[in-house]
Formats: sequence, structure tokens, C-alpha cells
Amino acid sequence: MPSLLLSRSAVAAATVAALALATISVSTAAAASIVPDPIEYSADDAALALSPVGTFETGVFDESGAEIVAAHGHHLFVVNAQAGAVSVLDYSDPTAIAQQSVITSDGIANSVAVRSDGLGIIAFEAAVKTDRGHLVFFDAVGDGGEFPILGEVTVGALPDMVSISADGTFAVVANEGEPADDFSIDPEGSISVVRLPAPGLAAPTQSDVRTADFHAFEAGGALNLPDDVRVFGPAPHGDDLPVSRNLEPEFIAIDGDVAYASLQEANAVAEIDLATAAVTAIWPLGFKDLGTAGNGIDPSDRDPRDAPTFDVRTFEGLHGVYMPDGINAYQANGQTYLVTANEGDAREWGDYAEPVRVGDLADDGFGPVCDDSPLAGSLGNDQLGRLNVTKELGFDAAAGCYSDLYAFGGRSFSIWTTDGTQVYDSGDSFEEITHTANPDFFNSSHTASELEGRSDDKGPEPENLSIGAIGDRTYAFIGFERVGGIAVYDITDPGAATFVTYVNNRDFSVSVEDADDPAAVLSQAGDLGPEGVTFIPATSSATGSPLLAVANEVSGTTTLFSVVDLLAPVNTAPPTISGSPDFTRTLKADPGRWTPVGGNGKVTFDYQWLLDGEPIRGATKQTYTVGLLDTGHEIIVRVRTSQSGQREAVATSAPLLLRYSSIALVTPSPRVATTSSTVVVTVQVRPSNFTTGATRPTGTVKITVAGKSFTGTLDGSGFTVRIPVGKLPRGIHPIVANYSGDIAVSPTRGLGVVLVR
Repeated sequence: MPSLLLSRSAVAAATVAALALATISVSTAAAASIVPDPIEYSADDAALALSPVGTFETGVFDESGAEIVAAHGHHLFVVNAQAGAVSVLDYSDPTAIAQQSVITSDGIANSVAVRSDGLGIIAFEAAVKTDRGHLVFFDAVGDGGEFPILGEVTVGALPDMVSISADGTFAVVANEGEPADDFSIDPEGSISVVRLPAPGLAAPTQSDVRTADFHAFEAGGALNLPDDVRVFGPAPHGDDLPVSRNLEPEFIAIDGDVAYASLQEANAVAEIDLATAAVTAIWPLGFKDLGTAGNGIDPSDRDPRDAPTFDVRTFEGLHGVYMPDGINAYQANGQTYLVTANEGDAREWGDYAEPVRVGDLADDGFGPVCDDSPLAGSLGNDQLGRLNVTKELGFDAAAGCYSDLYAFGGRSFSIWTTDGTQVYDSGDSFEEITHTANPDFFNSSHTASELEGRSDDKGPEPENLSIGAIGDRTYAFIGFERVGGIAVYDITDPGAATFVTYVNNRDFSVSVEDADDPAAVLSQAGDLGPEGVTFIPATSSATGSPLLAVANEVSGTTTLFSVVDLLAPVNTAPPTISGSPDFTRTLKADPGRWTPVGGNGKVTFDYQWLLDGEPIRGATKQTYTVGLLDTGHEIIVRVRTSQSGQREAVATSAPLLLRYSSIALVTPSPRVATTSSTVVVTVQVRPSNFTTGATRPTGTVKITVAGKSFTGTLDGSGFTVRIPVGKLPRGIHPIVANYSGDIAVSPTRGLGVVLVR
């Protein structure tokens, strides 16, 4: 399974490396504008603000042009399933995100992750999705704009998500093992555990891969499969490992030496011991009582027909099946908690379809709703008749009817202990929030703009989430796949999470699916269908401030959001660096402009200088003197502020290229001339590797002497150029030389003097 990396230079040369399967041009795509008026709604006491600052668009509508996003250095790595590849985006300037490279391989890219040292991993499903997939390892540091492929290993069928342990020791892969589209084949679901080389950027070998299966949970196996773990639907392989083939790992969370995999359709979580690469337990998530106050849903897009309304309500006997997609782990008070985005999903393969509208259960399910069910009086289309439910739960076989009904998803996010005890659920707050923020489109679809086209399905549909710490608070950032937007909750206290803010970078006046030419209006619509959500902490951010990266599969956009701590001073103008960026010269940092919390109070500053993104040891003063080994590299200054009684904040300057004294020698001949002498000035241009001769400059040298300018050209054959200047008047004439070419320069250095008698 050879792999391919395509950079601009490779495309320009119309050639790919020997690893390539085929030549694939980088698609035309560009940074795009944020919509004029993003939807925003915040709690009165919100301590955090989320704002879209820049976006990148592929121009691909509803074909998964942007799915999962990972960050390293000043690059975003975005899964573009439509292209079957990972796009590499440069976000050095978050307002002007630019595509730099594309990494691809056989099959379709599903997920990407990057270790802190720059070891990148991409999960590819096979061209035939029921075959075993593979991982591609690459260098995400990207020196010179290249991201070399390091190697690959084979894993299980349809690797859908890859995650890396915090210590960088393991990569863990959820091999979903979906059935063939016609349900003729149903491969085993599994979790692959890959031991990663360390230190250094290198690919593991196949011997480093171990795959945890579910064989121990088959009938008669060594481990118990709890009754509420859903194993259902056709079994195309009969009695051959029916449990293992039915379970489909979706997403991975890692805490220390234990991983947790969401088994979405089974409504369960699997626990994996990484040291032994074994599934040690599976626990069911249970069901959400949608008859309890605070757990209501709006179940109909026809309440009434042709004039739908917002109507969140409860129904005794109706339940939500959590079925989380995204899962993440965090620590609070010394204990690990799992956070789930309760999306919901159904099995629909071949002739088998699990979902049925309540009004069609008598025909398409196993029977009608029981007459004595508390739901019997709520079956009209303005109530439950339009709601999609699973036909596999709630059926009373003895009575021949459904006593209870089970809808897909929880329309919520939940927090759990690692033994499956729920300590928090957001209840019906998602629909309440989207309605308050934008009442005309509270349950809209992603492809089209409408009031509540998704009420009869899974509502806002929380797809994925990321967790990040700001100051002493921990936040969950949750993406709504259908209506769009990011909801932020403070989860510092796991049992008492609170809503903070909701932001949706979408213009609902643009309904792309309904447009005569969807491609022509796509860029005006904003973000549609957030799929991947990644928090970038300040310490890892290219800007020095925390960011949130969101990949949107329907609009094909990748958007960056600023994350501002409202309990810390706010930076209103970034830090800057003054001084000549040359060897031996001293630079000085200006901290920029800051607004104190409350509008007043003293703000103090600390400084850290960084070279190519890495902190320089001991460089913590406001000034920094450029050393020889610094030349040819980029320097930035990171300013950390503090205000009495408030949290700290960080801002970073733009990068500055440090230069050797490139124009090192400016020599007139003769040095002492007369007014009748013809003067020639020799300029020697010295790159930082001048002593080895590895780089010979090309370009134009300009000198100024006695108020006149003269030029000469370096052709790459040497380091010097002779420039005739002719006769000069009496006096002492300084010579200033400037170089404009292909190496780092110092335009104000290299003064010479000619004396004319």
C-alpha cells in the first residue's frame, strides 16, 4: 500500500515520488470569509468567548471535504474524505489559512492524529471497506514545506479513528468493521494498539501492532456481555463470531494505560488495557428517560403540518438511546471522567433498515404501539408519528405490540465515570439553546435552511467534542452536525456542568441545497455539518493563544475560532519586535496593547523568546541578542500577562527571520581616490553557510554612494560582484549596500567609505 505526499513543488514539477500510486493535483481552494453575522448566544455569566477568525474552503459541497482535524506547529492536518487524503493547511495567519500539501495513500483517509514531537498518523480504510485498512506515518514537522512518509502498518477493517496516548507511547485505532453495503459481509470490529518508536520520528513495524478483538464476549466466552449491550440485526456469517462482527468501535478516548471505545450502535463503551491489547470490559450506557422533566424533545417537523413550531415536550414511555459518536476523557479532582456526544445512529445495510417512523411501526416494524401504552394517545404526526425510532427495542412479543419506544441519540452530551455511571447529562438544553439563539432555524438541516427539518430525527445531532483547559476551568466544545455551531460547557465540576456560549458561523439566508447552483453560493453559507472538533491550547498554538479548529464535512470548510478567557486581560494589539534582526544585534519586545479585566487595574508582563516555535532557554527578558546559530531561523516573542486576582493571558508576535550579516564586505577601489579616478565598488554577499560555500547567492545588489544608486547582478557563480560607479566629487562618501535575492539579507549592514581628495 504505497503512500504519497504531494507538495506544491511536486505538483509544479508534474512528478511524484517513487512511493506514488498516481499523480494527484492539489485542488484549487482558498481562505474564505467568515459570515457577516455569526449566530451567537451566551450565558449571562459566561467566562469564555468563542469567535470565528478564519476559514479555509475546499469548494466541495456535501462530499466530506473536511472531516477530522489535527494541529501541529503552524499546520492543520484535515481529513478530506472526498479526495481520500489529508490536506495540510498553514495557519500561521489564522485569517488567511492556505493549503500547503496533500498526503494520500491507497483507500480513503478517515482520521489523523499527531504526536507532540511531530509524528503524524493517518488511518486509511481499504478500497474495499470490509478488507483490512492501514496506518500511514509521516513527519508532521514539515521542514521546507515537505511532510515525508515514514512508513505504514496494517490494522483491522475500516479504521475509523486513531488517537495517541498522552505519553506518546501508543496509537490506538477504532476498526469499525462496517458491513458491506449489501450486508453480504460483516467483518469483525476491533481495536488496534500500536507501540510507537521513541524518541525520534520513525514508523513502527508490523510487529508493533496488536489487535484487541471481542471474541471473549461471544456465547460461552470468558467475559460477560451485559444484556443491554445491543447486538442485533442480520448475521450474514451465521454463528461465526456474531458478537464480534456486530460491535463497531467508533471513537477512542485514552486515559493513561487504558483506552475507551464508543460502540455507537451497541450503545456501549469498551474498555481496553493497552499493555496487553485486550478488551477487558464492555458496559452499556442505558437509556435516557424522555418522559422526565428537563429531558424533553421536539419530535415532529409537522407540529402542525405546514406550520411547524418549537415545542419541546416529554412523553412517558419514550426513551433516547445515547449511542455516542465522539468520546473524550479528562481528570477532575483526581478522578477520570468520560464525556460523550450522544449523536445516535442506526444500522441500515442491504435490505435491513433499523429505523422506522412511529406512525409506520405497524407496517414496517414488528407491530403497532400497544393500546395500553402511555404513548398510545400521542401517535399523530404533530406529536410522535413522524419520529424515527428503532424497531429493535420496546416490542412486547407476547402482546404483539410496542409498549415503549426508543429514539436515536440523546440530543445531549453526558459525563460518566469509568465504570459507566452517569454523573451529568445536558437534558434538553441543546434544543433550547439553538431556539433561543436562532428561533427560525433551531432544528435545521445542514444541507438546507429550514425551521426544524431534523426534529423528527435526532435534533441538533451532537457529533463530536473536544476538551480544553483555560485558566483553572475545563470546557467541553461540542459540535452540532445538523443545525451547526459549537456549544461550550464548563465541565470543571463533572456533576454540575453549565452552559457557557454557543456560536454558529453560518448564514441561514443561504440554503445551499435549494439553490439553482449550489457551488455558486456555497462560500456564502459558512460552516455546514461540523464533524471534527479540536482544541489547540496556547502552548501548542501558532498564535500563542488558544484556538478551536472545526472541520465541516458538508461545506468542506475548516474554521478556526479564537478562545478568549473573559477572566483574564484581553489582548487588543499583538506584541511586536523592534530592532534589526541580524547577527549580534539586539531585539526588543513591545508587549502590545491589553485591556484589563473590568477595564482597569495594573497588567504586568513576562517574556519568552522562541526560535522556530521552540522556547529558547533563558531568553525571558524583554530584549534578546541574536546569536550566530539563530541566523536563518524565525524568532517570535510570547508575552504572558497577569493581573492581580485574575487569570493569566498569552499573546504572541508575528515571526521574524533572523539573518547573518549577509553583505559582509563593501570595498571601494581605490580606497583613496581623486576626482579624476574611476571608482569600482566590490560587494561580497555572505550567506550563513558562507564558509562551506554550500549556498551561492543570486540576485541584485544595489549600492548608494554620493547620492547616486548603482546595481550589479550575482549569477550564482560566486559571492562577489564589482559595480563601477565612475568619478566622484571631493569628500568622504559612505557606501550603503542592499541585496535582494534568494538568501537571508541585511539591507542596512555592510557600510563602506571612499575618500575622494
